[in-house]
This record gives sequence, structure tokens and C-alpha cells, in this order.
Amino acid sequence: MKPYVLVIEDEDAILTLLEYNFQKEGYDVGLATDGEMGLIMAAERTPDFIICDWMMPKLSGVEVCRRLRRKDETRATPIIMLTARSEETDKITGLDFGADDYMVKPFSMPELLARVRALLRRASPTLLEDVIRHGSLEIDLKSVRVKRGEKELHLGPTEFRLLEHFMRSPGRVFSREQLLDTVWGRDIYVESRTVDVHIGRLRKALKVNGEADPIRTVRSAGYAFEPPL
Repeated sequence: MKPYVLVIEDEDAILTLLEYNFQKEGYDVGLATDGEMGLIMAAERTPDFIICDWMMPKLSGVEVCRRLRRKDETRATPIIMLTARSEETDKITGLDFGADDYMVKPFSMPELLARVRALLRRASPTLLEDVIRHGSLEIDLKSVRVKRGEKELHLGPTEFRLLEHFMRSPGRVFSREQLLDTVWGRDIYVESRTVDVHIGRLRKALKVNGEADPIRTVRSAGYAFEPPL
């Protein structure tokens, strides 16, 4: 699964530039043209990273940052603010309101991509890795293989994507709706109970040789991955 970057920017030319370059680098990109739309999109699908303009219609980038930092889902999401404001006091304001980094327009695209990678590695160490390990469980994203201990497991495509999503965020509870948006995609309509069916298949495959079930059901909330020993 690709890292999901949400770009909140009201200038069409910059929006197109960012979308093209992030997609070229292998990111999944969401686009919002004002602050209110950005908050709505971040609530619908939690981004792995946010690029936010400072001066926008409806809500400023500073206010967007402030509101995102008040929500549990986006409290720790890396945010880079883009702005034409180059005064030191403006930079301090942006950082004080929750931005992790700050770039002045016009900016260098290679530098922006490098800063994004650096912040992603710090915030989500597994997000850019090809192999993720938790205890006895290992998922190899390049070869599309899963092992538990020495035994290779055989998963269907949907179960593989579910496991990858869980292993990137151990301990975090995901609702059925969040899993549908992230694993199946927002443009595909399936019943929310479909998630339960695929979770059941994933659990069956993971409980090899009587191993403990690493998928925890959280009543009225969803599912979470508990790393096995």
C-alpha cells in the first residue's frame, strides 16, 4: 500500500505540480483546495503526511494545523507548511501551531520530497520499508510473501493488503469504514460486513500451528493488530 499524502492548496498550478511529483514517487495523493475541505478529507481517511498552504480560502493553514493537532487521528501526522511568507516570525507561528517543517514558495521539489521522506521515516519507520517484522510475523512487500516463524503463509490479495495496513500501525484501532477506505478504496462500494469476512480469512491464515490470533476485535470500534511474540 502506498503512503497517503493529503495536499491542501488553493493554487491550481502548485496543486498539479505536487500531485504529479508525489504520484511519480509512488505516493497516493489526496487533493483539497481549501482548509475546510482539507479537514473533511483528513477525517474521512487519515493521511500519512500533509502538505498545507498557509493562505487559503475559508480556513488558513495555521488554523488547519491547530485543528488537526487537536484530533487523536492526526495529532502526530507530519505536516509541512508551504507559504510565500518568509519572515522568521511567520515560520515560528507555523511551527508553534503544529507544523513539523516550513518551506517558502517558490520551493525546490526535490528538497520537498527529501523532507517528506525524512519526516515519514521518523514518524512511521515502517512506512517506506519493503519488509515489516513484528515478533514472529514478517511481510515482504516486494516479493508479496508472508511468514510466521519459518512457515510461509498463503494470503489472498485483500488479506495481504489488510495485514500490511495493520502491521504499519500496530495497536491502533481501525473502524470498518476506515479499513474499507484504505484497503478497498473510497471509489469502490462494498458492504462494511465484507471487512469481517476478510478479517476472518486473515485470522485463519495467521493462526498457523495453533499460534495466537494477532487481530483483536474492539467492540463497537473495529479491529487492531497486536504484534505477536
